[in-house]
Amino acid sequence: MNRRKFLRQGCIFCVGATALPMMLESCQATHYVDGTTFPNGLEVATAEFTFVKKGKTEMRQYIIVQNDKLEFPIYLYRISENEYSALWMKCSHQGAELQAVGDHLQCPSHGSEFTNKGIVNHGPAEKNLRSFPTSILGDKIMIDLRLS
Repeated sequence: MNRRKFLRQGCIFCVGATALPMMLESCQATHYVDGTTFPNGLEVATAEFTFVKKGKTEMRQYIIVQNDKLEFPIYLYRISENEYSALWMKCSHQGAELQAVGDHLQCPSHGSEFTNKGIVNHGPAEKNLRSFPTSILGDKIMIDLRLS
């Protein structure tokens, strides 16, 4: 094998190895939900995290909660059966709407990344995301939108 062929095959492998996880992750469609308002926030049915695939019930990692009263949606991430993280999808750097990429959020403007708990993982953003307390009430997830 000559040098040129080796480098070409190596580059093709690297691009494929990098792109494959992104393509597989994008196979799971983002699930958008209209949150129902209550006096202090929004409520979402826990059933919104379940879906059936090939006859088997599975759990979504996250959902995007929308409401006409909100300027930005909320990324609701399922940490465990009884623990959820609710994050305002507004970048703390310059205010662009974030994109959900599996277990993290990413800013399309300048590339800032945030964990599923809203912590800055990669700048230029320096401030963590605004988060909201969540609680479980029966079969509902309550998102408290008061100042947090």
